[in-house]
Amino acid sequence: MVLKHCATALLLVVAVKASEVSSSTVTFYKDVLPILQKNCQACHRPNQIAPMSFLTYKESRPWAKAMKTMVVLRKMPPWFADPRYGHFLNDRSLKQNEIETIKTWAESGAREGDPNDAPTPVQWPEGWQIQPDLIVQGPVFDVPAHPRNNVIEWAAVTIPSGFTRDTWITSVQIRPEHAAVAHHICLGFHPHMPDVKYYEPVWQDKERDQDGNAIPEKGPTFGNWPFRGRSMSEDCYLPGNVTADYRDFHAAKLVPAGSDITLNLHYTPKGIAVRDHVQIGFTVSKEAPQRRYVSLNTSAPMDPQHFAIPPNEGNWQSPPAEITFNQSVELVLMVPHMHFRGKDMTFTLEYPDRRREIVLSVPHYDFNWQLGYHTSIQVPKGTKLHVDAHFDNSPNNKFNPNPNKTVYYGEMTWEEMMFAFFGVVVDKNADPQKILSGDPERYTWQWFTRGIHRKLFGEIVK
Repeated sequence: MVLKHCATALLLVVAVKASEVSSSTVTFYKDVLPILQKNCQACHRPNQIAPMSFLTYKESRPWAKAMKTMVVLRKMPPWFADPRYGHFLNDRSLKQNEIETIKTWAESGAREGDPNDAPTPVQWPEGWQIQPDLIVQGPVFDVPAHPRNNVIEWAAVTIPSGFTRDTWITSVQIRPEHAAVAHHICLGFHPHMPDVKYYEPVWQDKERDQDGNAIPEKGPTFGNWPFRGRSMSEDCYLPGNVTADYRDFHAAKLVPAGSDITLNLHYTPKGIAVRDHVQIGFTVSKEAPQRRYVSLNTSAPMDPQHFAIPPNEGNWQSPPAEITFNQSVELVLMVPHMHFRGKDMTFTLEYPDRRREIVLSVPHYDFNWQLGYHTSIQVPKGTKLHVDAHFDNSPNNKFNPNPNKTVYYGEMTWEEMMFAFFGVVVDKNADPQKILSGDPERYTWQWFTRGIHRKLFGEIVK
């Protein structure tokens, strides 16, 4: 019996010592910094969207316990795709052993270690996440501190692209000067129009109630802008999704010579008046690629007859968004977009042989992180992309500004959207207008503005 107790005690001592050795060998430079470089520093560095920098030990050490909490709960790095569906090339979620490394480091004193163990520092572009070959100066926009109903209507501004010859761009970054007030900034390329007025914002005021909601009886709650024929949704600046890099897909996007750029600006006032200056950075290819990247999108019906979330409804199912591919493509990007009440979104491919495949499921959507999910799926001609979503307009939704109102499709964050952005890669000679079957403008904001709203309200969109 004595030998048995001695043996047990010896094993406990060995286990404790092993644990001590294990935790004592976890240091910032050797173990933690490589994880931060790979998964965190793109945002956690000066002049980026994160509130603190993780470039150095001195900067990271005060946040050790917070880092442990966030990674153990899998709240950081932000990643919301259900691992049961799809395969994603940019999966930023931490592996379990990486979570254990950060947890052990924080619990064992967050040791610095030997600086000689540190990996080579990442050479991050100053102020940019891409290293632009060309920077286009965008508009300057005055964001008031306290506008009426706290609403700044979406505005569009057209600027010259500066591309004097057909150019293959390989990445884009839209960079607002004051990111805190930028809800989103999107852009599109289109042929130059002789009557265009560069750098002049245009918008359409909507009749709104005292809470800032567009009134459906007074006209369209979404769209109805005083222009048409201009793409504005090819690439976007969104929280957590600030670049579009086609190099990840070994492709590029063609911008014809003389094209203009129209930006769609949505600012959210924060109580301090600021003047925001937007810049757009591009990397370009010297040679034509073999593969062409095309930005596409689709939406649920936007009219109030079909899209109206009842008060206090915790699991309202939106009408689906659906498109059909008129040619074979490689699906490489999916981006769910909803607002405060967005709950979940699912992308499903329905193949010509009637087989169905869920390619992206986001069961716990977070409006604060508009993530893009990179993939590589060969999609044959005739396949349908079917997108479903649910919304939580109940008091249980902590982000819900008012569960007692019917919520319509709209442009403000307290209204709602059910939008699915996606990107495909095709042969460089493919016609982007023929990728989706039917009206080539059917799946753009302009089509909904011109078609559905005119039918419902009898309005003529000029």
